[in-house]
Amino acid sequence: MTMLTRLRTYIFLLMICLLCVSLCTQAQTDKPAFRVIGFFTARNDQAHISFVHEANKWLAATAQEHHFVYDSTQDWNNLNATFLANYQVILFLDTRPEEIAQRAAFEAYMKNGGAWIGFHFAGFALTPSAYPQDWDWYHQEFLGAGEYKSNTWRPTKAVLRVEDPKHPATRGLGATFEAAPNEWYCWKNDLRKNKNIKVLLSVDPSSFPLGTGPKPHEIWHSGDYPVAWTNTKYRMMYINMGHNDIDYEGKTNRTLSSSFSSAGQNAFLINTLVWLGKGK
Repeated sequence: MTMLTRLRTYIFLLMICLLCVSLCTQAQTDKPAFRVIGFFTARNDQAHISFVHEANKWLAATAQEHHFVYDSTQDWNNLNATFLANYQVILFLDTRPEEIAQRAAFEAYMKNGGAWIGFHFAGFALTPSAYPQDWDWYHQEFLGAGEYKSNTWRPTKAVLRVEDPKHPATRGLGATFEAAPNEWYCWKNDLRKNKNIKVLLSVDPSSFPLGTGPKPHEIWHSGDYPVAWTNTKYRMMYINMGHNDIDYEGKTNRTLSSSFSSAGQNAFLINTLVWLGKGK
C-alpha cells in the first residue's frame, strides 16, 4: 500500500468517526429533557374551557422551545401506574379525578416522587356542590387549602408579590409582576399556618380593590391571598391562575382575555415546569 493510499484510507476512516460522533451528539440533543401530560375535562364553564384550549396550545409551543414533550388527554382513566410511568410531570388543567382508582393512582404517583402542577379549578372543592370536599388527602394534606371560600369577580389583572425570589420557580421575576386577568380564589384553610406549605406568590396590596363586582363581596379591599404555593413534602405547585374573562353578558361566550398575556406569569410557569421536570 502506497503512502498516498494509506493517507486516503486514514482520511476516510477519520471522516466516518467524525460522522458517528456528530450523529451521536445530535441524538443526545434531540432527546427531550422530560415529558409532561396534561389532564383536562373542558366541559363545564366557558371560562375554564377557554383556558384549557389556550393552555394546550401554549404548552405545546413552549415544549418545543424548551425541549420537552407535552401531551394532553381527556381520559382520566389514564391516571394509572403504567401510563404515568411515561411522564415526569402531571398537569390538572381544570378539574380533578373523581374515581377512587384514579385518585389512588395519583396519590401513589406523588408519594413515589412524581411531579404535579394544578391550575385554578383543580383546587376547587365545596360541600355541598358538584365538587364536594370528599378527598381529604388531596385537599387537606396535599394542597392544604381545604375548601373554596370565595372569589373575586369579574376576572381582572392583579399585581402579585414574589415571596421567595431565590426559589427555582421565581428566579428572575423581580419583587412583583402583573398577572393576567383571573378569577382569584380565597380558601377556608390558612395556608400560612401549615408548616409544609411554602407560598411563592400572593396578591400584592397595590392590587386592592381587586375585582369589579357587582356584588360587594366579590371585591377585595384588603387581606392575605396566596395564589401559588408548593407543599414541601411533595414535588408540586398549585397555581390559582386559569380562568379567562368571557362575554357572558352579551351571550356570545367570546373570550375577552388571555391567561398567557403576562410575561412574568409565563416565566413563572416555565420556571416551574423546568424545576419539576428536571428535578429528582
